[in-house]
Amino acid sequence: MKHRLFSTVALILVMALYAGHAYAQPKPGEDWKEKMQSIKIAFLTNEIGLTPAEAQSFWPIYNSVSDQLDRAMRSTFVSYMELEKAIEEDKSDKEISKCLERYLDALESQDEIRSDSVEKYKKILPDKKVAKIFVAEEKFRRQHIRNLHHGPRPQQN
Repeated sequence: MKHRLFSTVALILVMALYAGHAYAQPKPGEDWKEKMQSIKIAFLTNEIGLTPAEAQSFWPIYNSVSDQLDRAMRSTFVSYMELEKAIEEDKSDKEISKCLERYLDALESQDEIRSDSVEKYKKILPDKKVAKIFVAEEKFRRQHIRNLHHGPRPQQN
């Protein structure tokens, strides 16, 4: 009963936070990334169903993995831009091959980080909750892409 009440209160809190943030325009001086991070934390905590004890162990690991992935994604983007530029400038096959190799290495680095993260998460969470991390991240991503294109959906009762 307490768990259901906790889940209901958490869901209402997440929905209220999301609704407030979805309609709020960033004000000068506000950090948009921090705001989105707060919304994401609430969303993931609820979707995964983290207990307070699990959350305490989970978030430092998740934040570390996220930082590593951010750096790897930036590297992938940079190497992609170099590859695209090399093709546009009609560089030699040897130069394009080097750019392609850097790009593929950057993609592989992202995959390695994700694979390593699963092992780290499994040390503190059951497999079902580990799987929920990836499902919840994708839900969050899709929801925000949809909001960017179509605006937030009205809350249904």
